[in-house]
Amino acid sequence: MSTSPTSPSSPDSPSSPRSRKRAAGVEKARKRAPGERAAKAARRRRPAGERRVRPILRVRGATKSYADLVALAPLDLAIAPGEQVALVGHNGSGKSTFLRLAAGLLELTRGKIEIGGEPVGTSPARALASFLPDDPVLYDDLSVREHLAYVAALHGVEAPPEELDRLLDRVGLLARADDLPARFSRGLRQKTSIALGLVRPFKLLLVDEPFVGLDAPGRNALLGLLDEAHADGAAAVVATHDPHYVERVDRCIALRDGHVIHDGPATPDEVLDLVGA
Repeated sequence: MSTSPTSPSSPDSPSSPRSRKRAAGVEKARKRAPGERAAKAARRRRPAGERRVRPILRVRGATKSYADLVALAPLDLAIAPGEQVALVGHNGSGKSTFLRLAAGLLELTRGKIEIGGEPVGTSPARALASFLPDDPVLYDDLSVREHLAYVAALHGVEAPPEELDRLLDRVGLLARADDLPARFSRGLRQKTSIALGLVRPFKLLLVDEPFVGLDAPGRNALLGLLDEAHADGAAAVVATHDPHYVERVDRCIALRDGHVIHDGPATPDEVLDLVGA
């Protein structure tokens, strides 16, 4: 004997569990706040240019530990494309550790870091980020100009000699272009690192203590090059002990003993308080 559509044993009967669940869903939708429905409709109508932009740098629970020493506590942050960030903190606060993790030079203990949506350390992520370390590793047998040509070639950049010379002139190294930077002073090595970091394409610039050892012309040249990178749409995270650098950026992140203690605008005096000076 067949079961009628409205019999109690039918799965579509008004008294069946499936029918009661469907009715409850309809009633819930009917009672939903008009504001919520309007907000969802507005999101659907939102122009593409106003939709949320994916961060160039996304950090989720990033941690770095060495045995019992926590160099970086769980860190969560997002850096937007084109955003300029100052990273401040005392020596040992975790600044260099964070930058090296983001550059793919250190392995995370836990958590995730993505650059342009790509896992840090992968080839696509490395292609998007340029890292300027505070103590660059340089080849013993390559001149400054040869270093630049080599790095440019590695990243598929066609850089005629005159373009390389213009960059070297900007950082004050043109007269030393044929010298071996492995024998340079700290300041000249830093200028070489700056040129190497900027000769290649990038969407994210990670810079560790760039002003240490630089003379006034070198500092001014670096600030000008950072401004140009910003104008080209690149984001930058610059670790520095210079409290006045925060006046040039969108955001200041302060670390203390591996923990974030400030994330937002800051004045030079506030930076001095944050780092314990």
